[in-house]
Amino acid sequence: MNKEKYTIEKQGFLNTGEQFWNLDIEKLYEHVIRKNEGKLLKGGGLVVRSGEHTARSAKDKYVVEEDTTKDEIWWGDVNIPYSEEKYFALKRRLIDYFQNKDVYIQDCFAGADERHELPVRIISEKAWHSVFAKNMLISKDDDLHTDEPEFTIIDAMDFNAIPEVDGTRTKTFIIVNFKDKTAIIGGSGYAGEIKKTVFSVMNYLLPKKGILPMHCSANMKDDNVALFFGLSGTGKTTLSADVSRNLIGDDEHGWSKEGVFNFENGCYAKVIRLSAEAEPQIYNAIHKYGAVLENVIYDEDTREMLLDEKDITENTRGSYPLEFIDNAHLEKKAGNPQNVILLTCDANGVLPPVAKLSTEQALFHFITGYTSKIGGTEVGLGVEPIATFSACFGAPFMTHHPTKYASLLRERINENNSNCWLINTGWIGGAFGVGKRISINHTRKILTAILDGSLNDENFVEDKVFKFFVPEKIEGVPTEILSPHQNWDNQEDYWKKYKQLGKQFIETFEEFKDKSDIRIEEVLPNID
Repeated sequence: MNKEKYTIEKQGFLNTGEQFWNLDIEKLYEHVIRKNEGKLLKGGGLVVRSGEHTARSAKDKYVVEEDTTKDEIWWGDVNIPYSEEKYFALKRRLIDYFQNKDVYIQDCFAGADERHELPVRIISEKAWHSVFAKNMLISKDDDLHTDEPEFTIIDAMDFNAIPEVDGTRTKTFIIVNFKDKTAIIGGSGYAGEIKKTVFSVMNYLLPKKGILPMHCSANMKDDNVALFFGLSGTGKTTLSADVSRNLIGDDEHGWSKEGVFNFENGCYAKVIRLSAEAEPQIYNAIHKYGAVLENVIYDEDTREMLLDEKDITENTRGSYPLEFIDNAHLEKKAGNPQNVILLTCDANGVLPPVAKLSTEQALFHFITGYTSKIGGTEVGLGVEPIATFSACFGAPFMTHHPTKYASLLRERINENNSNCWLINTGWIGGAFGVGKRISINHTRKILTAILDGSLNDENFVEDKVFKFFVPEKIEGVPTEILSPHQNWDNQEDYWKKYKQLGKQFIETFEEFKDKSDIRIEEVLPNID
């Protein structure tokens, strides 16, 4: 490698220890083991600890308020404004922190479509964070790297902010400055902060080019492409890792006029209670050399993962390259999708397991983004699911107003005449604690019927509350499951709970109604 064409001095780094540029996985493993950052597991995976934070610190994410972008950002609880003056002062201290310390640098790309890729540089103090970046982002031959990345992330797990000085809420910070083309992360070792920061940047840049960034997984069979929108814990990774189809990606994609493309090189799966029987693709992937297992418990003697254990967190994670999935589509891009699937996890136990949506209904459910947050995916969440509405099924990463993404989604759906569906992977027969989780096997049969087109030929009935259409039967799925009210002992309680959920949708949509062009009369739930 010609190191002369690489430098981080332009980014302010001086007097660092040794700089390790674009190390491969084998060398990075050596550094992780030698520095006692992680342990080698049976099969070759690397187990690491993220420290105090085992999930995203959503309330500690900031966007610098500066003159070039301040009129475009969706300011509020999601994008909290941060002053330029404080940003540069904190950034200077963060960079100074690296003096006399070894530095790990990965030059990568976000975006598998070369026409829309973003050169990204990840600078970290931990070798295992460099392994994570190598897994999750796209690498190219050395000759194709750039000395001038279009965006840089500086990540230091053990560097803390001083709230009284820096104006942060806590010692933890994730701050994006679009004008400076840099994000700084400190006070958290949770690797998901790196990948979601890249996603937030893509969420700002791509809509300006008419491309829809999406918090979704994607798979294909021949030319049949499907998208799966949803928050963590709703089944994006599990349902898209289908042995009969080719995985394009499990979490972040763009949808241009030409088709769908993955932002990433790898997958970041939640692995708590993962089983070889239910999720063989993911199970095999996390046991391979090169996988990073974050906060996973293991047997000290046998070095085997104890995937049912949650001593550290419910949000145990496995990071691995897409190629670890046997039937992955390694180009990570494909044509336009025939099916757009919105995943929700209804902890109320009232939504049907599947419904066919009109375009307007799909936009309504997309912009309201109802689901239940699953324990552990954010700091402060317990074990019980918490009902939530997250715009675009990924509000924490949306930098523009949600209606901008909804307008792009409508454009893409209409251009391609895509079928739209709502799939509920949550509870049935009662709310959490009373009912039971919908069987993954039943959900897979529903999904098969959608993707092979057979569900289009079934009879549908209009839902009394949400006005979408629910199939009367699906091969291999008990008919009573398709009508959730049949699984409740008390019908009065069911309809009361269902209409309460409809009211929550209406209240949530109030925030977006004035800026949205969704035809309200077609989508608002009937709660009378």
